[in-house]
Amino acid sequence: MPKAALSQARSGKGTKDGTDTETGVKNFVLDTNILLHNPNALFVFKEHNVIIPFTVIEELDKLKRKEDDLGRNARETIRHLDRLRMQGRLTDGVAWGAFSPRVGAAASVGAEGQTGTIRIDVGEHERPDAIREEMPDNRIIAVAWGLHKQGVRTVFVSKDLSARIKSDALGIKTEDFENQKVDSERLYTGYLNLEVPDELIDRLYKDRLLPVDQLAEALTVHDDERGSYTREMTANQFAALRSKEDPDHSGLCRRLADTDHVIPVTGPRKPVYGLMARNVQQTMAFDLLMDDEIRLVTLLGGAGTGKTLLAIAAGMAKVFAEERYDKLLVARPIMPLGRDIGYLPGDKDEKLGAWMQPIFDNLEYLLSTRGAQLQQTAESHTSEQRIEKLIADGRLVLEPLTYIRGRSIPHQFMIVDEAQNLTPHEVKTIVSRVGEGTKLVLTGDIGQIDNPYLDSSSNGLSYTVEKMKGLGLVGHVTLAKSERSELASLAAARL
Repeated sequence: MPKAALSQARSGKGTKDGTDTETGVKNFVLDTNILLHNPNALFVFKEHNVIIPFTVIEELDKLKRKEDDLGRNARETIRHLDRLRMQGRLTDGVAWGAFSPRVGAAASVGAEGQTGTIRIDVGEHERPDAIREEMPDNRIIAVAWGLHKQGVRTVFVSKDLSARIKSDALGIKTEDFENQKVDSERLYTGYLNLEVPDELIDRLYKDRLLPVDQLAEALTVHDDERGSYTREMTANQFAALRSKEDPDHSGLCRRLADTDHVIPVTGPRKPVYGLMARNVQQTMAFDLLMDDEIRLVTLLGGAGTGKTLLAIAAGMAKVFAEERYDKLLVARPIMPLGRDIGYLPGDKDEKLGAWMQPIFDNLEYLLSTRGAQLQQTAESHTSEQRIEKLIADGRLVLEPLTYIRGRSIPHQFMIVDEAQNLTPHEVKTIVSRVGEGTKLVLTGDIGQIDNPYLDSSSNGLSYTVEKMKGLGLVGHVTLAKSERSELASLAAARL
């Protein structure tokens, strides 16, 4: 199948709509940024053909020496292609179906187990005047243009908005990389709002337990288009209950993981390192953060909703007060807002200070006015001195994610802030670092993404929320209300 499809694609035999007459396979031309986003993107196009323009190989070669994730992904892609080269000539196309068991779950095959080919295009292609200028993007688009003009079914795949616009303007079918995208408009929030009989709320708090099936009526939705259907309440999902008879009578519960019951949620009975929840979503967040049985917590919300502060407060309580974990590890991706300020002087810790300043702000706030009762000599130390001592003692670790790969992190409370700037592949790398006894918290705002190749649907935080929901070890809450200040709330709403 792959050789026949490849031969047909080259011969230009197709129908008027560009579909190959015999096989119906598509020819996906990949931009460089797709492989830098996810090297395993080579193997997710099922029975279709993947074409890599030669210019893409040149760009990967220029990036392979970088010590960041771009360099690592470039090297991984080159290794994939080198192993494929052993199976046959890449310029003729190599079927990857029997390629290597290392592909594993990253592979995506057709309905009957069919797989396609991967080919490197080394040809010189005639270019229309619009992309005549000599630049890498134009040479890559020219490959898709050449196949499109032959009448074969061609799709140009890129995460570069400008490249997609240029390709689409030339009449080429153009797409973003959809394999790891989720619907950000309908992203899992972690909770439901339900109207229930008054006595059901009373029974929840009296018995401290309630079967999920007793909420079935409240979970049933009557829709004119879809008809009646019952929403599923998944593991660790919350339900904000409001009485039908008395709107002021309310309750909050969470489905206990791996059971068919919900339990009441009242929030911590005493402040968590000096913090009390200010709204119902923060109560939900603290419930997940303080539950040692939940190993992965994702907190999503806009500016000022408290996601980072809540996570750090819970981490400090668990590590410094309860001593449930050995260390509090806080990490952030190195992704500047706006123009980069260039190289910074000093050693690693001095360079890191600028990037981790938001974390220092939260730590100083908690240590200056909150956790004094836990410091034996609180009056004699400033918050900066306490932070320095915690770092010197090894109980508080602040690191960029650059140093996370290859590590194993056991018995730590780990927070990854600004996780919306990570790709799904990078989040997978981080979660796979978690060792025995470690709790991982991912926080971020999908409305503030600084990575040029990610959006609210394709970033690693959204992907993790959607793909991990319903698992017994995982919990999620979307924080909705800004609590930073009255001015911050107004800015979030109006600007």
